[in-house]
Amino acid sequence: MTVIQKNEPDVQSGHPASLHGEAVPVTRLYKRRWLIVFLFSSYSLCNSFQWIQYGIINNIFMRFYNVDTFTIDWMSMIYMLTYIPLIFPVTWLLDKRGLRVIALVATAMNCAGTWIKVTSARPDLFGVTMLGQLTVSVAQVFILGMPSRIASVWFGSGEVSTACSIGVFGNQLGIAIGFLVPPILVPNVEDMDELAHHIRVMFYITAGVATLLFILVVMVFQERPEIPPTQAQAAARLIPPESYSYTASIMRLLRNRPFILLIITYGLNVGCFYAVSTLLNRMIIEHYPGEEVNAGRIGLTIVIAGMVGSLICGIWLDKSKTYKQTTLAVYLMSFLGMLVYAFTLSLGHLWVVFITAGALGFFMTGYLPLGFEFAVELTYPESEGTSSGLLNCSAQVFGIIFTICQGKIMDALGTLAGNIFLCVFLLIGTIMTGFIKSDLRRQRANQLERTAAAAKRSDVLDYGTTTPFIQQHSDL
Repeated sequence: MTVIQKNEPDVQSGHPASLHGEAVPVTRLYKRRWLIVFLFSSYSLCNSFQWIQYGIINNIFMRFYNVDTFTIDWMSMIYMLTYIPLIFPVTWLLDKRGLRVIALVATAMNCAGTWIKVTSARPDLFGVTMLGQLTVSVAQVFILGMPSRIASVWFGSGEVSTACSIGVFGNQLGIAIGFLVPPILVPNVEDMDELAHHIRVMFYITAGVATLLFILVVMVFQERPEIPPTQAQAAARLIPPESYSYTASIMRLLRNRPFILLIITYGLNVGCFYAVSTLLNRMIIEHYPGEEVNAGRIGLTIVIAGMVGSLICGIWLDKSKTYKQTTLAVYLMSFLGMLVYAFTLSLGHLWVVFITAGALGFFMTGYLPLGFEFAVELTYPESEGTSSGLLNCSAQVFGIIFTICQGKIMDALGTLAGNIFLCVFLLIGTIMTGFIKSDLRRQRANQLERTAAAAKRSDVLDYGTTTPFIQQHSDL
């Protein structure tokens, strides 16, 4: 059912109420908003699946392409590397051309990359598969900054956090499928021709899904609703495009101290998640040889638990608006979860690893939409795409650093030392989060707009009822 939030109409004109010529903005929520966010989640899923599809069967691809483990690690880290230089031109394009153009480019590049990889299922074509992975990694740059923008442009003020969580949900589900499906589709068989067949099947399935999603985006994805969903969005539409400066926006964000702290803490947390995900196969195989499928299932457990955490946190934020308190609590639990995971990994019981990894994922992965929404609150009315882009850029930088460093530490000192390395930085991030000032600008703007709109409606109604009385008793 379509929800409409609008002001009392003027009795004579039928238009929104106005006072002294100043119109009170009309807002409306469209059912299509759910289709838009679910379509975005779907193509985000397809892209994030490919991020981890090599790393979770690291040992199989090493043997197939005859490359070392660090080279296969780069099949995941290339996602992080391409993001860093491209995020600024992409967020500029998002601000200038809007959501639909970004969605079309993202799905087109994702589709092209999957078909390049279809042709690479031969041991002598590692360069081709790297080209395909590079292409889909560029598509990811057009995806990661969109959840908070879609939530703000399409959803009401009481559901933006839930909508953002659904947007991030697709990315997390894709990672979960990336952990689960490749070990099943590509078993560790000795015959190279049979192995090539299994790899080709996986690539064909991915390409088929990516092609379908590209067609759906072309046909269905819409730039924005005709009528804005919130008073804040209505006010944002009144700002002339020529008055917006992308460079000035970046500079304002970099002078926002609470946001700078959030950039660092977000990067530390998500960078740790990237490192754990990329190196998960190596960790599990070291302590549980031959358990490639269970390594994928443990990765699935991490992300599924995180998806539940994301949705719970999103709903909680919409109800409570306690952005800093929730972010700090989840960050602290991420640190404790990582600590427990580090010390239980080598106990020799896979069921224990499933439980501790699930607890870690619930909080660490559940933190992702919290960071996005807290950033939008701290930086309003700046572009959601720009603030999200800076957060993700920090995450990619720390992700590359942590993945390389943890991998080297694991090679030299073992998995426990590598995981303790990550625990140290999660503790630092928890402490820094406590120092972030909770300046909820978007909430304040929406409240001010609602108060002003209520006052205008009241004035209009008072004006409409008192004028006839004055006219009738003008002889007094």
